[in-house]
Amino acid sequence: MTINPTLLSGVFEIIPSVFRDNRGYFTESFRLDVMQKELNLTKPFVLEFESRSLKNTLRGLHYQIEPHAQSKLVSVSYGKVLDILVDIRKSSKTFMQHICVELSDENNKQLYIPEGFAHGFLALSDTAVMHYKLDGYYDAESYTGINIFDKELNIELPIDRDSLIISQKDIELPSLKDATLFE
Repeated sequence: MTINPTLLSGVFEIIPSVFRDNRGYFTESFRLDVMQKELNLTKPFVLEFESRSLKNTLRGLHYQIEPHAQSKLVSVSYGKVLDILVDIRKSSKTFMQHICVELSDENNKQLYIPEGFAHGFLALSDTAVMHYKLDGYYDAESYTGINIFDKELNIELPIDRDSLIISQKDIELPSLKDATLFE
């Protein structure tokens, strides 16, 4: 397992070792002791979600505000997505910066996303199955997001906005200036 920092402070790309042969592959996708040491994890993952999305589905940008903020470990078990992260920690040296990382069942990459980041993804394959491990429980009152089309974020997507499949809830998310951010 290789763990590399990204351009965003506190976000890491995790590349598991994959052993392939004529039967398929085998990989160790999660190892708590290594991740605790390398990522300085202080809370255990307590919840796991899975989502299945059709091509051109855009989900996000989502997060939970304090005191129910969550760190995430995300991966794709089937298909391919463009994972999108925005640093919304006002005190961070990478505040308002974003990265886009391709996650797929072929590259087996994972992303560790600490508290203080808005997260979303765009399904690039016909079907994509995304997994999220979270270190906090879902709390409907704390769940919020930022509109991915906010010009201040300047996020460029690889497909036309009219081709996206997006929920009304995500279309109505607030702009960065109107969102609840992290200190």
